[in-house]
Amino acid sequence: MVDTTRLIGAVDQFADRLRAAPQSRLQRGAAAEALALARALARWTQELEAPGVEPREMPDAGMFAAADQITVAGRDLAVVLTSEAEVEEAVRVVGEAQKRAGV
Repeated sequence: MVDTTRLIGAVDQFADRLRAAPQSRLQRGAAAEALALARALARWTQELEAPGVEPREMPDAGMFAAADQITVAGRDLAVVLTSEAEVEEAVRVVGEAQKRAGV
């Protein structure tokens, strides 16, 4: 079994910072960046679970749901990753998205 603790921690940290961010920061792009990350993580999960099947896109549930969306998508991905290299890549992707979001 692969240790996904770092991925869960990275996702939780990003989500916590989004929840603490002022609405103005969410409106200036942090929520959009989080939604893009959630969609990317969900797509990655679906591609691992069902290769060759067209992934479904995570819906936009609004800026105040973005933290929850990355939490769900990140934890779903953590369940299906099979190597430490995949975990490291996921942690990198989350970190970059958090930097772009500015939180």
